[in-house]
Amino acid sequence: MRKHVVFYDGECPLCRAVKRVLGKLDWRDAIHWHAVQEISAATLEKANAYKNMYDEIYMLTPDKQVLTGFNTVRKLLVLLPLTFPVAVLMYVPGAGLIGGPVYRFFSSRRYQWFGRVPYERE
Repeated sequence: MRKHVVFYDGECPLCRAVKRVLGKLDWRDAIHWHAVQEISAATLEKANAYKNMYDEIYMLTPDKQVLTGFNTVRKLLVLLPLTFPVAVLMYVPGAGLIGGPVYRFFSSRRYQWFGRVPYERE
């Protein structure tokens, strides 16, 4: 099985906590987590042409689809057996109209609320 690759901000305590919790729920080993701090300059430049990787969580699916922000979160939750029921609700028509802004609200304030820590390879 090919894995979904999730790029997260390794300097964000909230992001690291989410990675830790969801990693424990990934019983099928379907997700590979990769800190944005470890991405090559060339890859970062390509991705940032689409959206700044430090602003939102990114996912590269096995079929090479790129998801960001709320779309990444709901895809992550649908991949995990325990969070699947919650994820189904996030796919209800119109959920993105609420979920997208809510995600961006939290994402844009995460350093203000949770601080920033030096990146350490896990």
